[in-house]
Amino acid sequence: MLLTGNEAIVYGAIDAGCRFYAGYPITPSSEIMHLMAKELPRIGGVFIQAEDELAAINMAVGASWAGAKAMTATSGPGLSLMQEGLGYAVMTETPLVLVDVMRAGPATGQATKPAQGDVMPARWGRHGDQYIPIIAPATPQEAYDYTIWGFNIAEELRTPVIVLIDEFIGHGREVVFRRTNITLIDRRKPRSRDELPFGSDDPRIAPPMPILGEGFYVMVTGSTHKPMGYRDVHSFETHYKLVTRLKKKIWGNMNKLFKYEVHGEPDKAEKAIVCFGSVYRSALEAWRKVKDNTALIRLNTLWPMDYDLLKKLLANVSKVVVPELSLGQIIYDVMASVDADVEVKGVHKIGGGIPIYPSEIIKALER
Repeated sequence: MLLTGNEAIVYGAIDAGCRFYAGYPITPSSEIMHLMAKELPRIGGVFIQAEDELAAINMAVGASWAGAKAMTATSGPGLSLMQEGLGYAVMTETPLVLVDVMRAGPATGQATKPAQGDVMPARWGRHGDQYIPIIAPATPQEAYDYTIWGFNIAEELRTPVIVLIDEFIGHGREVVFRRTNITLIDRRKPRSRDELPFGSDDPRIAPPMPILGEGFYVMVTGSTHKPMGYRDVHSFETHYKLVTRLKKKIWGNMNKLFKYEVHGEPDKAEKAIVCFGSVYRSALEAWRKVKDNTALIRLNTLWPMDYDLLKKLLANVSKVVVPELSLGQIIYDVMASVDADVEVKGVHKIGGGIPIYPSEIIKALER
């Protein structure tokens, strides 16, 4: 199929079992909503155009607790509005997928132009100690595949997942293959009324999720709660156990969540390029021209970040170039992963819909 990245996300979600979508139109993600409105009713799903992004994210939370695989999509300004709902989804361990098609900000910014400035808001935009997996496709095909992966993560770990692309990917059109042999993961349900919906002996394993209307007693609150779901807003022990378990559920599954690609041999390279998303294509072309002494590391997962692995990959280089369509966000991950004597050079470009060209990356490597 010849699809844009936005269209590929829709079909990836449908093939992953998504049957509920609530959203509010915002450039450059609106095509996701438009196609969902067309396709979901055909397969017995539910589509709702919400009154705003606050309603959309909370509708997705409610639909998930009713048993549906749920999704919403937005861009930067909408992500800002959805942050409280995302925090609630973390605390209530609600599986859902949120797609952020990044555009140039802040504020209204340049609504039709690509950017990569939402990495930090996606990681840290909510208050409190919380952690949401963030995955970053680089092509329309990956937009399809990673959306399926995102739903599997959400269902297995009972967590919201953010799929982060930009306008280049969202509106870029390429051949996309829909998979016929897909492994899907569904949330684990309680086997008896005695199973704890918010407790687990192994913090890396999500507790079973009771579904409203299926005969289980369900208590859901964004307040600190005990393993059965009852509020306990004064106890140090209850809060500590809950929030540390939520963290370990994500960071304890690093081997499942953190994906990356390496071109070249980092242990023999003098220099490295680290990138993600749409910039990967320019970085790959640049690497092919200078690959004799350079490695290319592409981050497919932006959170959780495997800093130990990144340190190992960059242990022998003397210079790292980090191209981003922002003033620099993942560059701080790189700086935290190398010794002080390693030169870290950012290649930054914002606004105007202008890509980072391979020649700019090569120039930064050679300076």
